[in-house]
Amino acid sequence: MSAPLGVILAGGQSRRMGGGDKGMLTLGDKPILQHVIDRLAPQVSAMALNANGDGARFQSFGLLVLPDSIAGFPGPLAGVLAGLDWAHSQGAEAIVTAAADTPFFPHNLVARLIAAADKDIPLALAATQETDGKRWRQPTFGLWPVALRHDLRTALEDGLRKVVLWTDRHHAGEAVFDLTDGDPFFNVNTPEDLTVARQLAEGAT
Repeated sequence: MSAPLGVILAGGQSRRMGGGDKGMLTLGDKPILQHVIDRLAPQVSAMALNANGDGARFQSFGLLVLPDSIAGFPGPLAGVLAGLDWAHSQGAEAIVTAAADTPFFPHNLVARLIAAADKDIPLALAATQETDGKRWRQPTFGLWPVALRHDLRTALEDGLRKVVLWTDRHHAGEAVFDLTDGDPFFNVNTPEDLTVARQLAEGAT
């Protein structure tokens, strides 16, 4: 398949960080969101940002801002739906999502997701695997087919909120990443996480 569109998910309310946009917090010499943009851009054909509220606050990043089309902050699936509707308007087959608070995700994320998905239905989630074999799915990092956008809309309108319940329904593939060099999907949820992220960023330079 051709390179999918990229959608960065920043539509949450950041309660554990005290509100505000976690992606705007500084990591090194630039915002966390810019780190995410820089990692995702080479892997996709174009990008947009899913965020609610006044989109003008993201103007400096140069991305189209896509608000949720389902009211009430129903979670990441609403951001996925907004991205799929945008992708449909662009004539794209699929999108890849990445979280706006996860600055260290793999540089080969998109290639691995495409390889893990069924060829007829490009749907897959990233996952990590521990040494004991236990897997943890990463529901904000996925490959999502535009063809299922109406099904997703119906599921959200019926009250479904948990990502894996919907992806399991459609037999999503899994792109499994190991934890040998740490968790590539480490995300910044709390002030303590931000301190750790800054330490990790310093170690990577």
